[in-house]
Amino acid sequence: MLRFSANLSMLYPDASFLERFWYAHQSGFDAVEFLFPYAAGLEAIGQAARANELSIVLFNLPAGDWEHGERGIALLPDRRQEFREGVGEAIRYAQALAVPRLNCLAGKRPDDLPRDDAWSVLVENVRYAADTLGRAGLTLMVEPINPFDIPGFFINTTRQVVELLNEVDRPNVMIQYDIYHMQRTQGEIINTFNVLKPRIGHVQIADNPGRHQPGTGELNYGQIFRGLEEAGYSGCIGLEYIPLGNTEESLEWWRQYRNNQAID
Repeated sequence: MLRFSANLSMLYPDASFLERFWYAHQSGFDAVEFLFPYAAGLEAIGQAARANELSIVLFNLPAGDWEHGERGIALLPDRRQEFREGVGEAIRYAQALAVPRLNCLAGKRPDDLPRDDAWSVLVENVRYAADTLGRAGLTLMVEPINPFDIPGFFINTTRQVVELLNEVDRPNVMIQYDIYHMQRTQGEIINTFNVLKPRIGHVQIADNPGRHQPGTGELNYGQIFRGLEEAGYSGCIGLEYIPLGNTEESLEWWRQYRNNQAID
């Protein structure tokens, strides 16, 4: 049976970030993930995870000024040092919290930055991050994100991320396969997963349209989950969706799955 992790940046939106660990435990999760740990602080997050018997499976490298629209700095030539310092900070958190993988968001390409220059900087930074994480025994993820939700985001498709991984050429760099983003950009969810399975290190889900829970849109998650099971996927599946209704109501599909019932 597949294993799921609660994305605490999306679920339980009426609670504070640290309170969401308790809610995830009460819902029955044993694993969580989130965008960033840095504002909450290492000690507070560690205490919340331990108190609620939760493992943390993933978070992102620092991604610039998120509140003002930045979605990663890995392609920006004048932010190389900031990126490298962020890698070090992320590793410090990951080692203390026993987190095995970190996600690198490429970012949005400014109009005045030539595509080739952005690509060159991204390759350089991802290679640096991979080497640094590798020495710490960690895996680096790179995530393609659809250009409708984040206009201007540099890496949108699996073809692009595979090209990037091939050029970076490091064994500990893998694809973060977000099914919602992939449905919006290219479809062919199960076939694409099967083709790329050796290079996929983490899966996230939401339905489309709306980015809500499975069963609210066009994706047949019963079939998708069977496909992931048949492919032998053994990692966590992150619930990175916006709950339609309250979070507990939005988890009914998950309870059905755990009880071997068909997903509505």
